[in-house]
Amino acid sequence: MKIKPLIAVIFIGIILFWAVEDMPAFGDPEAPATKYTGELYVKSALPDIGLENIVTAILASYRGFDTLGEVVVIFTAGVSVTLLLRRGDKRP
Repeated sequence: MKIKPLIAVIFIGIILFWAVEDMPAFGDPEAPATKYTGELYVKSALPDIGLENIVTAILASYRGFDTLGEVVVIFTAGVSVTLLLRRGDKRP
């Protein structure tokens, strides 16, 4: 049995359990990530972007590059699967 990988996994597991204690509770409205960012988006979406739909404003402007990256990853995965499935078909 390999002991070094086992020790590494146990060590990383201990660190992760230790780090979970510092996380805010799930759904906590007073968590910093929820409190300040959401409030900023709601207040500045209409003046900054000019769209009344806050979700569209956030996805199209504030998170545009992130959304573009997700679309590229999904498109690449779809093309890869299509190419892999076509590879097995050897008809002339």
